Amino acid sequence: MVEYKLVIAEKSTSVARSVGDPQAAGFLGKRIGESIGGELIGATGYTFRITGGTDKSGFPLRPDVPGARQTRLYVGEGFGFHAPRAGMRKRRTFRGNTISEDTVQINLVVEQKGPKPLAELFGAS
Repeated sequence: MVEYKLVIAEKSTSVARSVGDPQAAGFLGKRIGESIGGELIGATGYTFRITGGTDKSGFPLRPDVPGARQTRLYVGEGFGFHAPRAGMRKRRTFRGNTISEDTVQINLVVEQKGPKPLAELFGAS
């Protein structure tokens, strides 16, 4: 059974919602940057864009790593690593940009608003 925690952001607010089968099956194979219809999670009229997430071990999904594999990258200042000193680089573990069974959290951003506010549909958090 696949279950995801969705964190949906709209301007300065966000709402969290958990989805299980069969709704979660609609997210399998989607990539960071893809858009999904709100009907999939019960938000008719909305369109969402996938912006990231984390896997079961807490490692972030990285948009430039293809597939759902886990990999270690040598990174500098930026996504996934904030260097305490200028020019410092370090090896960090990341998950690929595709949502799989190992994904636990999916971050979404509202692209198109629906007729009802998100807080009313899911409850604000």
